[in-house]
Amino acid sequence: MKQFEILGKKDTRSGFGEGLLEIGRKNPDVVALCADLTGSLKMDAFLKEFPERFFQAGIAEANMIGMAAGMTIGGKIPYTGTFANFSTGRVYDQIRQSVAYSQKNVKICASHAGLTLGEDGATHQILEDIGMMRMLPNMTVIVPADFNQTKQATMAIADHFGPVYLRFGRPVVPIFVQPDAKFIIGKADLLIEGTDVTIIACGHLVWKSIEAAQQLAEQGISAEVINMHTIKPLDEKAILDSVRKTKCVVTAEEHMLNGGLGDAVAQVLARHLPSPQEYVGVNDTFGESGTPDELMVKYGLDTPNIVEAVKKVIKRK
Repeated sequence: MKQFEILGKKDTRSGFGEGLLEIGRKNPDVVALCADLTGSLKMDAFLKEFPERFFQAGIAEANMIGMAAGMTIGGKIPYTGTFANFSTGRVYDQIRQSVAYSQKNVKICASHAGLTLGEDGATHQILEDIGMMRMLPNMTVIVPADFNQTKQATMAIADHFGPVYLRFGRPVVPIFVQPDAKFIIGKADLLIEGTDVTIIACGHLVWKSIEAAQQLAEQGISAEVINMHTIKPLDEKAILDSVRKTKCVVTAEEHMLNGGLGDAVAQVLARHLPSPQEYVGVNDTFGESGTPDELMVKYGLDTPNIVEAVKKVIKRK
């Protein structure tokens, strides 16, 4: 089985910060807006180098989205930055009406997503945002897997015309995507080829899925692992090509079971290739305060949970 080299460990939000600075240097139309979380979003370097292109909206997320929508009319490419909870739940009306409905070229960049926000607790740990954003017409939804891929995605969305939701996180996680890899919106990454089961994951659960595949290989189970970094538009071909071969699938995400990657995959299979599927995700509950690792274990978003789901779904074939 393919072995993955850990290139280091870093938080995905830092990938966003580096990507924003680099694309800012390459494209003078890129501007940045933040809702009083410049340090947390790692937007400091952009602010320092391009102060005239940085706009501090304060704790007024709805105004920030409205400002960003207006800037697109003048040809700017605004990147908005705040926590995922405030990037979506707090400003859903403004995103729906001012960005998605009118197809404005706004890049909604959301950090501290999911349970791994950690100690700030349930009020900040949004687990519904992928579902909320993928339901909006015209919205592209991206959940990269590590520091390098977040940096690559941050730069790639500048060339994509239209609304984008880019979701990333706070904790330090392994880096395994090559720094020179090309990020293609809507094109899944086949990480490991296998024959017994397909594991489709996004975000922090991609590395957990790689770990699970390695453990399963030691037990004689061949798992195919797909990094579905783009939730919308979904790479349906990658899903169908894999599941036709393996006959079953496990989806893994740091999100509610309802509405996220698992549901997106299930819709494709229901229409084209009905197959056994198991979900790894949060089951209809809010989070709580705790360390990221503690929460991932408690809410069933860990490597052993993926292994267990694989064994369960194989029995259903």
